[in-house]
Amino acid sequence: MMSAVDTSILDSLEFDDQNFLVNATDWTPAVGEAIAAELGIVLGERHWVVLNFCRKEWEEHGESPTIRRITKGADVGTKELYDLFPGGPGKIAAQIAGLKKPTGCV
Repeated sequence: MMSAVDTSILDSLEFDDQNFLVNATDWTPAVGEAIAAELGIVLGERHWVVLNFCRKEWEEHGESPTIRRITKGADVGTKELYDLFPGGPGKIAAQIAGLKKPTGCV
């Protein structure tokens, strides 16, 4: 049985009006776990493939990757991406990864 994720770590961090982390450098894997828990998502191995890809893209390009870049670069198909991050995978993956909302996301 999985233990509950402690989301109190989020109390000391600053989020914008859409609940995206203001400073991406404040992010840690524990912060990602807590954000995911707040969204009702339990992170598994495939989630981390996407999240690590998003963080790497941000470090290299200074922005959140689009869904297309995630599917091409992280080798995660579009359907799987929607299964992992239901309700807007680009936006939700960026949110959990501590990044800004990707350009083009509604």
